[in-house]
Amino acid sequence: MIFAATPTTAWTFLVIAGLLEVVWAVGMKYSEGFTRLAPSIVTIVAAGFSFWLLAIAVKILPVGTAYAVWTGIGAVGAAVLGMFLFKEPATAARIVCIVLVIAGIAGLYLLGPNVDA
Repeated sequence: MIFAATPTTAWTFLVIAGLLEVVWAVGMKYSEGFTRLAPSIVTIVAAGFSFWLLAIAVKILPVGTAYAVWTGIGAVGAAVLGMFLFKEPATAARIVCIVLVIAGIAGLYLLGPNVDA
């Protein structure tokens, strides 16, 4: 079993977990309510690995920061891909909100009780 033995490894696992959250969030759209087999399998597998890597990362990283980073990567990634893949609105207000999410994540990392990588 793989364990996050160092802060650098924990942050790496956390970023990968966040990217997998984007995969499963977008995968749910493609699965059409889990009625299409291949996208459903991709969604379930990505979600499982995403949760597993998050669980490993929070062994070392503060849970509040790790969870915010994980959900932030997922939210920003899903919103941006939604604009490109599904023609969701790319208004100035939505883009400002995405930037604010990124700023919030950065703030939690920089100002919070983090374990330095």
